[in-house]
Amino acid sequence: MGRFILKRLAFSLPLLLGITFLTFLFIQIAPGDFLDKLRLNPQVSQESIKLYEQKFHLDKPLMVQYFAWLKNILRGDFGYSFSFKAKVFDVVSSRLFNTFILSLSALIFTWIFVIPLGVIAALKRNKFIDKFLSFFSYLGISAPSFFLAFILLYLATFTGWLPLGGMRSIRFEEFSFLGKIIDIGKHLIIPTLVLSIGSICVLQRIMRANLLEVLGSPYILGAKARGLPKVRILYIHALKNALNPMITIFGYQFSALLSGAALVEIIIGWPGLGVVTLEAVRSQDIYLVMGSVLAGGALLILGNLVADILLAYFDPRIRYEKT
Repeated sequence: MGRFILKRLAFSLPLLLGITFLTFLFIQIAPGDFLDKLRLNPQVSQESIKLYEQKFHLDKPLMVQYFAWLKNILRGDFGYSFSFKAKVFDVVSSRLFNTFILSLSALIFTWIFVIPLGVIAALKRNKFIDKFLSFFSYLGISAPSFFLAFILLYLATFTGWLPLGGMRSIRFEEFSFLGKIIDIGKHLIIPTLVLSIGSICVLQRIMRANLLEVLGSPYILGAKARGLPKVRILYIHALKNALNPMITIFGYQFSALLSGAALVEIIIGWPGLGVVTLEAVRSQDIYLVMGSVLAGGALLILGNLVADILLAYFDPRIRYEKT
């Protein structure tokens, strides 16, 4: 397993390089750059602009700029954000933590409901509760996340039960430690629901199909013929095997949530990486865009690696050995 993890990490390096190079290329071929705003500002001298270009290699060819950025990355220097006037690492790390909180909340909320609902739908196949869950799933899958966000914000406007956006209240610093946790929890409810509902609807249908397939397999029929208790058949034999595909999806979903949270963050006003990335792209803040993409790509690869490790741990039939 250790050899497998090292091999996957080695294969991930070219993938990260490809992602960052394509991002760098697309930003560079777009017309203009961040310094165009400074050139239009009469208070900024041309000498200052040339100093910026020389310091960050912006006057060099594209490949020279890219390899200079890679060299700085290896030294732990992620560049400078022109729009935020701060180091890229500081900007990305502060906002990435907020995105991680939101994604983790949505992930936990999703998987609390996915497995029980999938099991109930499979055991009550073609009955009222199964049809109701199917109807609910089709509605949740059909509703775009941004549309659902607008509906929940609209309802919150009339009820006043939940905050209308952001991560903290205005008087957040005046609250006690417990009060701060409750306040952040209230602000998490709407974006968590927006991110979770679609995933719950999709994954509970997958869980239902997996469990039905396992329950119809020959070894389950053999267990029933031997007179094993239904509870043991379901929770010891069937459910464990039905969960194997879900474990793979678990790792992919975590990385997908980090990217899918961007649109929700922008609509809700959650101060996460999505808002920063949008501002960086709009202002052509190249190093901030690169830092955001690098962080997202690394988390995507990490999520896939975690999924493979979990699958190998829970399924003893899977072995990653040298052939």
